[in-house]
Amino acid sequence: MRRLLILLLLPLLPACASVERLALPAPEPLANSALTRAAQPPGERVDHRDWTAFLNRYVAPDAQGVNRVAYGQVSADDRVRLDGYIEDLQAVDPAALTRDQQLAYWINMYNAVTVDVILENYPVASIRDIKDGPLSIGPWNRPLVTVAGQSLTLNEIEHRIIRPEFNEPRIHYALNCAAVGCPNLMDRAWQADTLERDFAAAERAYINDTRGVRFNDNGGLILSKIFIWFREDFGPNEQAVLAYIQTAADPDLKARLQDVPRVRAYQYDWALNDAAAGS
Repeated sequence: MRRLLILLLLPLLPACASVERLALPAPEPLANSALTRAAQPPGERVDHRDWTAFLNRYVAPDAQGVNRVAYGQVSADDRVRLDGYIEDLQAVDPAALTRDQQLAYWINMYNAVTVDVILENYPVASIRDIKDGPLSIGPWNRPLVTVAGQSLTLNEIEHRIIRPEFNEPRIHYALNCAAVGCPNLMDRAWQADTLERDFAAAERAYINDTRGVRFNDNGGLILSKIFIWFREDFGPNEQAVLAYIQTAADPDLKARLQDVPRVRAYQYDWALNDAAAGS
């Protein structure tokens, strides 16, 4: 009943990030250990070349540095290849992968399925317009893939596999929800061999971009809603989150953050990261 009430209130409170936070699923592990049990190195390599080719072809930054996807230009052949890639991922046994291979696998699965959902519903102004009913706020609770016999939604991949099992706050700079306010969708697939480098780069890029951290005309600090939706992943309270952000901030931003006592507001742009809208 509590969650139903929250969902009913969401359209009336679009700026209330704390209410939105309450509506998010808790990071609770799935009972199916076959999805998270990791293999010893070297594990089994997963072929992400088709996903990299798709991203290379259709993802490019706009003038503000937002990586946008040319959804309207995706060819029929590339749609088939994307669907084939997602089918191939579903045939992978996660238990045959090392921990790093699993994390790259789940990131790529989440992002590829998200892009596929957008393509199936395109044109659309926002992913939140893709609903499964009057109380739906997006496609995140829709069963979309099956792995090791387990049907999975995007929410389950993020909140019941990645967040509780990997304990990696920088995952929020890697998972892309097809929104302008989200950290950039990379123009290549995530790979186990480059996870640390890519996490660090994605974190620095987002924190030092106005989508992640900015100041209003009065000097008030505005953070992305990511830092309140998933606050417990970054720190126990707002001050801890600010200290965390400073670790990846450029020198000028870090100095300015040290003089800010609190966050004035949390904001997020849900507009689709569509190349047509950003041109």
